[in-house]
Amino acid sequence: MEFPPSKTQFLTGEVSTSFEKSSFLIVPIPYEKTTSYMRGTAMGPAAILSASLQLEFYDEETKGETCKKGIYTLKPFPISKNTTTFFQNLKSFSKKIANSFQGVPFFLGGEHSISQAIIPPFAEKHKHLSVLHFDAHADLRSEYEESPRNHACAMYPISKICKLVQIGIRNVAPEEKDLINAANVKTYLMHENLNFNKLAEKILSALTENVYISIDVDGFDPSVMPGTGTPQPGGFMWYDALNIFKKVISEKRIVGIDIVEVMPLKNVPITEFAAAKLIYKLMGYFGSAEKP
Repeated sequence: MEFPPSKTQFLTGEVSTSFEKSSFLIVPIPYEKTTSYMRGTAMGPAAILSASLQLEFYDEETKGETCKKGIYTLKPFPISKNTTTFFQNLKSFSKKIANSFQGVPFFLGGEHSISQAIIPPFAEKHKHLSVLHFDAHADLRSEYEESPRNHACAMYPISKICKLVQIGIRNVAPEEKDLINAANVKTYLMHENLNFNKLAEKILSALTENVYISIDVDGFDPSVMPGTGTPQPGGFMWYDALNIFKKVISEKRIVGIDIVEVMPLKNVPITEFAAAKLIYKLMGYFGSAEKP
């Protein structure tokens, strides 16, 4: 299978390696069609890649240069005008990644609806997969604005095939209130879980061994990630979120990660830089704790 690299690499081309020898894969998916408030998430992946060039190779927390493990960046996934065709193509591509890449892939959105196509192949490959969903919104509508592929519906089909553990949630629609904490869904509402050490214990207990992480950047407080389409007050601060991700990565087998809903703001590059830093921090957390 050929996976040609992008001209713009995550971090820098100097430390990139081959697809086969890389520990981490970057997959830009600049898809935006159903954004319901502010637009611009289609520019998110390119902005993250550009911001990543300003990162230091050395991570002061993990005491190492994570990039030496190999980071391979793919060309942006092609966007079809037809929604059905796009999601079919993305699901097929995600299946190829799930079955061929031996490290951890990072999918960069774009709007959150792309998770509907990315996650199912990983659920097929990895037995008893659970999804850690980091978001301000429950995203459990079956349909929104006459589309089941809306960003507001991102986790509804996923909840039908995987155990879904939600954190950071502080925006629930009336039609979603009976879906949180029901069936496959365990939702830790933000205002009820402000003791983050206890929350981490709950999360680890709720997740299965194999975990996919889906990160909508509006799960963070807007002071951390201001550039997103539907910001909500009261989200996770930087280190509180990192500590939870670090514990999950150290205790579980992470099969894939997506980071979505970055909407670059003119002359305010905070969010894309923070997202790039987040990706590199998460990569660094694998280290000696990485599962076989």
